[in-house]
Amino acid sequence: MLIRLVLLFGTFLLMEGTAWFTHKYIMHGFMWCWHRSHHVHHNEVLEKNDLFAIVFSSVSIITIGLGNFVPELWYLFWIGMGVTLYGVFYFIFHDIIVHRRIKIKFVAKHPYLKRIMKAHYIHHKVHEREGAEAFGFLYAPKKYEDTRK
Repeated sequence: MLIRLVLLFGTFLLMEGTAWFTHKYIMHGFMWCWHRSHHVHHNEVLEKNDLFAIVFSSVSIITIGLGNFVPELWYLFWIGMGVTLYGVFYFIFHDIIVHRRIKIKFVAKHPYLKRIMKAHYIHHKVHEREGAEAFGFLYAPKKYEDTRK
């Protein structure tokens, strides 16, 4: 049981590094043609950037399926669940709390939430492929702390 939890939460933690790398070098790189839609103001419900959710969720589906149906690949199930758990947290933070794609009443009070939200807003100040900073999703360095008291 312990190895399963290590795989699940270890994958969850590694996903932040994977997401940072993907966001900086792929989304702001050769896949800017999709991600650009997320950096421009629009009134549509969906954006081309949402195609990344399909790509990333397919990783979860494939690893969970292989781990579930191929006994010697059992560990892939837990890795896939870690990717899925990260995706759920990402969706709640990024799409609901930060971008309010689902309208809820929420005011961030915890310093951690304020910091990651501030970092994400700073990231979105740049509407071009180059020049952005703060590529993480669920982690932001202390330099993004809210200094207002």
